[in-house]
Amino acid sequence: MNADTLPPALAEIRDEFLALEQKERLLLLLEFSNELPDLPARYSEHPDLLERVEECQAPVYLFTEVDDDNVVHLFVTAPPEAPTTRGFASILVQGLDGLSVEEVLAVPDDYPNTIGLAAAISPLRLRGMSALLARAKRQVRERRDSSAGAGSVR
Repeated sequence: MNADTLPPALAEIRDEFLALEQKERLLLLLEFSNELPDLPARYSEHPDLLERVEECQAPVYLFTEVDDDNVVHLFVTAPPEAPTTRGFASILVQGLDGLSVEEVLAVPDDYPNTIGLAAAISPLRLRGMSALLARAKRQVRERRDSSAGAGSVR
């Protein structure tokens, strides 16, 4: 992984996980799950706007926005009964929201594998986490491309 492409918030989160013993990492993930922000009304009242992350066992939905300043905003919902997935969703929201399109797209695809949870959670859950990041990046790419195609000034 190229350290230059990891945004400071994600690097800090990764380092926080890696500084802990395996059992404590799960507790930290649980803390993150409790910090996942609620969806704003424009999405909670219109769940049809959100995209399901099929690779996740739990019903996880996400939506990204790219504002006029090329800043990404990430919205994710995951049920409280799925604290592992909800925790990783919270990590992504905290680590990606407010970054530029280029910074989000530069996040290494294997970021979920770098935070030291491989021994603590199933490979299926790790794949779900990777899929969540991949979907977010795909949506950001699509929004960037559609706004560029619409003739917006960059």
